[in-house]
Amino acid sequence: MNETATTQPDEAAAREALGLLRQEVSKVVIGQDATISGLVITLLCRGHVLLEGVPGVAKTLLVRALSTALSLDNKRLQFTPDLMPGDVTGSLIYDSHSGKFEFRNGPVFTNLLLADEINRTPPKTQAALLEVMEERQVTIEGTPRPLPQPFCVAATQNPVEQEGTYPLPEAQLDRFLLKLTIETPQRHDEITILRNHNNGFNPHDLAAAGVRPVAGAAQLQAAQRAVDKAQVADGVLSYIVDLCRATRQSPSLALGASPRAATALLAVSKAWAWLAGRNYVTPDDVKALTHATLRHRVLVRPEAELEGITADDVLNSLLATVPTPR
Repeated sequence: MNETATTQPDEAAAREALGLLRQEVSKVVIGQDATISGLVITLLCRGHVLLEGVPGVAKTLLVRALSTALSLDNKRLQFTPDLMPGDVTGSLIYDSHSGKFEFRNGPVFTNLLLADEINRTPPKTQAALLEVMEERQVTIEGTPRPLPQPFCVAATQNPVEQEGTYPLPEAQLDRFLLKLTIETPQRHDEITILRNHNNGFNPHDLAAAGVRPVAGAAQLQAAQRAVDKAQVADGVLSYIVDLCRATRQSPSLALGASPRAATALLAVSKAWAWLAGRNYVTPDDVKALTHATLRHRVLVRPEAELEGITADDVLNSLLATVPTPR
């Protein structure tokens, strides 16, 4: 039997499982379909995601529901001003019985790490995640310790509070594949949320809410392999490059998208196309993920910010002016 014949059923099963995954999370996270899809894309691309939204829009519930539906381990780490790097990665602890130092795992040793309010901890502790996110390992005293696979950091930050926060530097932001902005639900969705709570919904008991495991690491890995094989025409590759180069030439931006940003946009476009049931990427796939991929990788000039211009505004303008391949 040839390779195509053996992999096609796996790919079909993986696509069905990932579709069911989004449905399961939607049972408890109402009105956030785009954010749920963004998290799934992040996992398909083996990346990390930054979730920005005001308190109370179900950021924590979203990650917990996703890990439950995927049968993956998850941990939540509340970032505070007094949090130390060892509290994130783990540290060597002296064992008086053995007379030796033993490594005690930190919360990063999980599949899905919810880094809650990451901008509330000092840069030294933020930097502890750099190796974790890039190399997927923790190095203590020269000894690397690999993290479980799959591994994804879902970090949250509040867009309105400034006092007592430490904005993430560009190098740290660039480690996040996507930055997803979680909006307040629409009125009808908010009514549904209240109705669920009125009927006894407990966000701490997802099993009672009907969230069940519908996929696992095997299906996710099969999906990742299928996404890697998605076809991208030269015209679409050129379009991605032209968009990123246009950000570097925009008078409203002090910092444009790097070549790494272009590779990220390529990866998420392939994942979006695959979720849509295709094994090839179109320019519309690129457009659909441009904002989430680039908004945190560009820097708006101060004078443009004073005029009320945001990164999304600049990206809207570029999407309207950069020629789209046929």
